[in-house]
Amino acid sequence: MVSPKNVLTLGTVSLVALSLVATRGVAVEPEKVDVYVNGDVYRAFRIPSLICTPKGTLLAFCEGRSGNDQSATDMVLKRSLDGGKTWLPMQVLVKAVPEAAMDPTAVIDHVTGTIVLVYDRWPVIPKGEKLGEHKRTPGLGRDSITTWVMTSKDEGVTWSKPVDITAMTKQPEWAETGHGPGVGIQTRSGRLVIPCFETKPVGGKWGTSWNFIIYSDDHGKTWQMSEGEVGPNVNESQVVELTDGSLLLNMRTGQGKDGRAGATSKNGGKTWSKMFDIPELPDAGCQASLLRFTWPDLDGGKSRILYSKGTTANRRVGTVRLSYDEAKTWPVAKVVCDGYFGYSCLTIMPDGTIGCLFETAGCSKIAFTNFSLEWLTDGKDSMKR
Repeated sequence: MVSPKNVLTLGTVSLVALSLVATRGVAVEPEKVDVYVNGDVYRAFRIPSLICTPKGTLLAFCEGRSGNDQSATDMVLKRSLDGGKTWLPMQVLVKAVPEAAMDPTAVIDHVTGTIVLVYDRWPVIPKGEKLGEHKRTPGLGRDSITTWVMTSKDEGVTWSKPVDITAMTKQPEWAETGHGPGVGIQTRSGRLVIPCFETKPVGGKWGTSWNFIIYSDDHGKTWQMSEGEVGPNVNESQVVELTDGSLLLNMRTGQGKDGRAGATSKNGGKTWSKMFDIPELPDAGCQASLLRFTWPDLDGGKSRILYSKGTTANRRVGTVRLSYDEAKTWPVAKVVCDGYFGYSCLTIMPDGTIGCLFETAGCSKIAFTNFSLEWLTDGKDSMKR
């Protein structure tokens, strides 16, 4: 285990620190760049995951699909070396077709410099069966849904072979295990944390979903699961570390409430509190992104946490929100896309700006934009000391 100081020096906030010497202060209206467009090799691109390395390389992961959810799907990646203005040719990381590689959830180990990608792999739908029926098969083998991890040590240029970690991250009675989607985090203690969800079949039918996390204390060599689950009726989630060292899980809920669900852990994700409502954050039945921007002990006493999501029932009006009180309230909210805004993922750029990768144009594109803190707050907040 590394010291908190080391992780802080190498982690997200070090990127923010670089912004203090970068050009800033101009609230420039953000531009949008198409990264993936349906029909380019694959019928559809869905489920974005975005990270930015300490060297400034942007990595945009997503699913390259032949159709809808759980159709034959590969895992793909595009990289940008110029802050998202242009993107290098697409890499196929996981050639899973006719199976499905889904739910990319990436995290950077800032101690080793390794990029870690966790995803779930779904078996082929047997001929004659309807989409999703194979979800009801519990187990740890390849006839059920399995969990995989792969890594890169060179800014995403080359990748390790995928490793099956299902036995460490799934209970045999579970039918489905999903991850994120979006990103994981590295805590100040050095722990890698990936938010997850699972379902158990009930009466031969698709059962209720619950949330948990998997974590690694040895840089991704081995993984452990939460001892308990959070739920029921929650699934896609993101996690953030709070200033007191606890973790906050923010979850999509299927309980018919217009708001998110939350839970906290005081022991690094080993166990979780009871689930609670977050009515301050509208839930349009979609995934959301949650990300710490700054730590108060490294940025003049200000804590900043970011959140992005569409705010209407038809997944429109993509809004980025900002909290200064550890995700209790969200006084800042600004629209980054007034049209279709599906799944999204936030990251922090080396110049201190905020990057966002999101589904748009009726899910026919995945686009990238980035903007400054000044733009987000209409000039009321700045990284200047």
